[in-house]
Parts: sequence; C-alpha cells; structure tokens
Amino acid sequence: MNTQETNREIKNKVNQLLTEMTLEEKIGQMTQVDFAVIAVPDELNADDPVDKAKLEEAVLKYHVGSILNAPFTPHSKAQPVETWRKVIQTVQAVSAKSRLKIPLIYGIDAIHGATYTQNSVLFPQAINMAATFNPELSFREGEITARELRASGLQWNFSPVMDIGRQPLWPRLWETYGEDVHLATVLGTSYIKGHQGNDYSAINKALTCLKHYVGYSFPINGKDRTPAWIGERMLREYFLPTFEAGVKAGSPTIMVNSAEVDGIPGHANYHYLTTILRDEMGFKGFTVSDWADIKNLHKRDQLAATEKEAVKMAVMAGIDMSMVPFDFSFYQLLLELVKSGEVPKARIDEAVSRILTVKYQAGLFDPKAPVLRVEGNFSTAEAIETNRQAARESIVLAKNANNVLPLKKESRILVTGPTANLLSVLNGGWTITWQGDDESLYPQDKLTVFKAIQNKSKGKVTYVGGNSFADGIDIQKAVQEAESHDIVVLCLGEKPYTETAGNIDSLNLDPEQINLAKAMIATGKPVVLVMLGGRPRIISGIAEQVSGVLLGFLPGMEGGSAIADILYGDYNPSGRLPISYPRNTNDIVMYDHKPMEAFEFNTYNPLYPFGHGLSYTTFQTGGLMLERDKINKGDNINMTVTVKNTGTVKGKETVLLYLNDIAASVSRPKKQLKAFKKVELEPGQAESLSFTLTPFDLSFIGVDLKRIVEPGDFKVIVGDETALFSVTDQ
Repeated sequence: MNTQETNREIKNKVNQLLTEMTLEEKIGQMTQVDFAVIAVPDELNADDPVDKAKLEEAVLKYHVGSILNAPFTPHSKAQPVETWRKVIQTVQAVSAKSRLKIPLIYGIDAIHGATYTQNSVLFPQAINMAATFNPELSFREGEITARELRASGLQWNFSPVMDIGRQPLWPRLWETYGEDVHLATVLGTSYIKGHQGNDYSAINKALTCLKHYVGYSFPINGKDRTPAWIGERMLREYFLPTFEAGVKAGSPTIMVNSAEVDGIPGHANYHYLTTILRDEMGFKGFTVSDWADIKNLHKRDQLAATEKEAVKMAVMAGIDMSMVPFDFSFYQLLLELVKSGEVPKARIDEAVSRILTVKYQAGLFDPKAPVLRVEGNFSTAEAIETNRQAARESIVLAKNANNVLPLKKESRILVTGPTANLLSVLNGGWTITWQGDDESLYPQDKLTVFKAIQNKSKGKVTYVGGNSFADGIDIQKAVQEAESHDIVVLCLGEKPYTETAGNIDSLNLDPEQINLAKAMIATGKPVVLVMLGGRPRIISGIAEQVSGVLLGFLPGMEGGSAIADILYGDYNPSGRLPISYPRNTNDIVMYDHKPMEAFEFNTYNPLYPFGHGLSYTTFQTGGLMLERDKINKGDNINMTVTVKNTGTVKGKETVLLYLNDIAASVSRPKKQLKAFKKVELEPGQAESLSFTLTPFDLSFIGVDLKRIVEPGDFKVIVGDETALFSVTDQ
C-alpha cells in the first residue's frame, strides 16, 4: 500500500483510533506475549492448543497487541496447517470481541521457509542462499515462504537476519548472508521484495522483520549475546548499510540486538534506535524487542536498578513493542510509569501509532479478508523444485584433485561420518523446533546424504555410523569396510544449534571426527569430504590429504538430494563461498581486509577465500573495459567484461567485480565486492556482461563519520584483470 492517498487514509484512521483508546488499551498494543501465555497444558494438547480463558484474559483484560511463537514453549514445534489456521482464527475472533476490535499481529520465526508449519518447504539457510550468489533464488524463497505462511494463517515473519557474519565462532553465523556488505544487501533485499511484494496485505504476501539491529553479530569473544566493540566508523561502514537497505526495501518492522555494543545494550541505545534509525534512516515502522531483553536490562545487564527502570529505559530509547514474553509485567510497569509522568503519553502515542499503522497496512483490520487456500499454495511441486535448485547452487565444491568428482554411478561407495544419515544436520536450528535437533520430527520422505547417494548409485553403497553424534562411529568397522569399496564419502560437521546453545570454545572439530578422518585417509582410498554445519570448522589438515571437498553448510530439506546430484555430476556445482574459510582457529581475516593485514609478515591466507568455488567445467573472464578513465565525483562509471565457458560441460559462473580505493583519508580495504552477476553458459559460449558503479559504490565513511567520495585513483578488479580510473573533485 504505497499510494499517498492510501497512506493518508491509514494515518487518519490511526489518529482517530488513538483518540478513542484508553491508556490501558494503548500500552496493551505495545505488549507481546509468547503462545505459552494462552496455551492449554502441554499434556492436554489436542487439535486446539488455545486455552480460551487465558486468551480472553490476555486480549480483553491486558489488551495485548501481539502473540508470537509456536506451541509449546520451551518445546515449540511445527504444527499442521489446519492447527495454525484454527489458532489464528481463534485469536482474531477474541480480538473482535474487544471494545475497539483491534486485531492482533502474530509473529513467527520462519527463517528458511515456514519453519513452524509441518511439511512446509524448508530452504537452505541464509549462509547457503548467499553462496548461490543468485538474487532470483532469494526472491523466490521470499515468495514461497510468504505464501506458505499465509496458507497457514500467519502473516508476520521474524526474518531476514541482516547482521553481517564476520565472526565465525558466533553460533548464528549461518543465519546471515555472510561477511560481505554488498552480497548481504542484495540477497536480503531480494528476499524482502519476494516476501512482501509491493503490498504486504496481498493474500499471498507477508511482513518481514529485520534483525537484529545492530552489531549483534560481532561479539568479541564469539559467544552469543555477549558484547561487541564497534567504533562508529566501523558501524556505519559494515553493520548499518544492510539494515538501511532493508528499510528502503520496505520492511516495516525491526527486531533489536539482544546484546550490547560499546557498553550500551541494544534495547537502551537511544543513539542507535532513534537518532540513527529514525532521524537518519527514516524508518517509519515499529521496533520489537528480542526475547525478554527489556527484563534483561535489569536482570542480566545490571544497567537498570529495577525492572520498572528497565521498561522506562527501553521505551524512551525507542522500543515500541516488548517481547515480554511470559507475563504482563511490561504492561503493568509501563502503565505505572505513564501515570506517574515518568514516561510521557506522547511517547506511548508515538509507539502505538507505528504499530497500528503497520496493522492497517497489513490488512489486519479487514475482517472479511480471505485466507489463502492451502491447495496450490503449500508445498507445491514447483516450490520443492525451486528449493532443490537453491540447495544445488548453494553447495561449494572447494577441492577436486585429479577430478575425483563426479563419481561414477557404478563405483562402490563407503559413506561414513556423523552427518551422513541425519536430516537435522542439513537444516540446523529453527527447523520444526527451535534448536532443530529433534530428528524424530523430520519428514521421512526427505533424503539424508547417505540415502540420496544410495538412491543414485548403481554400485554397492555401505553406511558405517550411528544415527546421531551421541552414538559415535565404529572406526575399525569403517576401516574394514573401506577395503571393499572404491571411494569414501566422509561426512563431518556439526550438530544443529542456534543462539547460546550453539556457543563453542574452538572452531576445531571434536577429536572423534578427526580420528575418523585420519583413519579413512590412511586406508589409501580416495576420500571426498562433505562438511555440514553452520560455521567453518577447521579442516585444514584433513582437506590437504583428501581428494575432494564439498562445503555444504546447511542446504535445507533438499540438501541430501542436492549433494548427491553434485557428487554424481547430475548437477554442475556453482556455489561460491560467502565467507573466508579460515585455515586456523585464530587466523580470522576477512577478504576485505585492510592493507596492514597483508603487509610484511601479515597475510590473508584462508584455507579457501571468499568467492571460492569450483566447477566441472572451466571459465575464462577477460576483456575488462571501462567506459572512461576519468569521471566527476557525482558520476556513474560503466564497464564491460566477457566470460566464456572454456570447458566441456554446461555450467554457471559468477563474475565478481571488486573495487579498491588506492589512497584515501581513511584506510580502505584491499578490495571490496561492488557487483556480481551469475550466468549459465554452454561449452564454448561467451557472454559480455555490463556493470555500473555509482557514487555510493565509491564512497566510504570519512574522518568526520560522514559518507563521502574523495577524488583520486580507483582500481577495478575482475578475475585476474584490473583497470584504473580516476575521480575528479567536481
């Protein structure tokens, strides 16, 4: 709903409604509670998990404006479509009984598909979507996710994560689009546009929520919900641009950083929440706290002496809605604060007007709005095929010595390792359950890596390993089996996890996995390593000795099939790394490092660099030509480059265009990604690609913390070629 007329109508309706609301009703709109607050006891769960009396208390007594999560916390798990539709219908029916009939807005973490709806299409996680370097696939993921949410009766998605993944220890790295600002911006905004369209009240569209604003992803110790130390220049250069892009793409809600930056918790940071987000970025929607984080200002952070003071801090800093989540304390304390004059009524009206505006924009006030029918909109063959394509394009072939891959269908394959025969390790957290680790709930028609290989093979396929990490692997049995097999597919990696449950002390693999790898290598058989998990665990010693390496990360529900497609050459791999894959645990250097990080004894020496990814064919990029070698400061500059498939197999190639500002008043990275295009080429086919760099692409955060373009020389880098141009101060 973008027309001026519609916006004016909504503004008038919101203003009128505000005049009719009591203070209690307004503060209720700012209150969000977990489903547990309205749930029947877990053991009584039948087709309808809602306790009507509890729901009426929440809505009619406390006037809550929002509910989140799936039944039943702390064991929230996916529900059938029919159950969700009934829950939402029940919730909105009670809101229709309220004095002013203000509808609730229901929030859910649908971060790689409709996470909490059974049998939904669950895509590769964000780190994998970034590895596709394919904005169209991200757009399609957004479309399909929104459609399946709406078929479930749900409408507000706590996604995408626009944090930048520059700390590999962080257990939510896989929820990001990687370490690069431009890549994350393109993939994230493509998702938003697919998810919301031009009107997120449309029957097949839904609202997004940018998270976690801002700096959450860069904890200095790598642990979730721990402090980040980010100077303002670094914040503006690396961490704010993705959120600003999400705001410009139309995302109407933002979830706030659970941790702190430079000693100020995200939920008390007026500078970030108001000065930058509102005054500078022009964000018009509403902010929602993360889980219990207003309480945490008192209980955990010891910033506020009391919980009441914490509520005041957060609201005055710029929090519009509190994810409380298990009680009505926020409502009660904020009511006291307003009545005592400690929080002005104007601030309440401001927050509530933002919430009501989004509810109107989402069409929630229309009681006759149709619910999207399930048939033809949920788990369709087309959506599943899109998912499989996304999984295929997200898998990175990192090593292929002596062309060990593709495998021959007749080869005798030994499959082993803790990630070989589990669906959960393909999906990670936020899959069916919060941690994604309940294997019993995964759909049995989907294929693990082992089962997918078994389905494709015409030769002998043997699996050695338990059904979970806890069972361990019989290494001696695996060694014995290897003798009668031609090749070993060794599947290593991580258990599913997210948030603080995923905190680790080292990126090293556990000793049992290392011992298994050493034993498989010692058999003398060719070994292909398949890595699954949300972080780049250290595999340098193993990778040097195996014949092939596939980096699968978290490729989603079709990931097993996609990996088998690539192993057997039924699909030509095209994934590129969206992060720098470290060689050692303490050698963490980003691709866009500063000159001093690659000077004298310092090096950028990852195991695999950002953008790395092999194919079963070969490509050549050349003929880089700039339209001009000199431009004025406000001009665009156009350029072309030719890419050719010089091999014998059809394949997709991603052409990456980097820029280096050769000398500047603030030290600039050796190179930064500014553009990319992915093309599919037949053997021998060539294509000329055009790129345009804008003044924004040439800009950086200057000495005075303002974004500027400085005159001087710039270098464009594409493949092995470079070209120079200069900017004049006009």
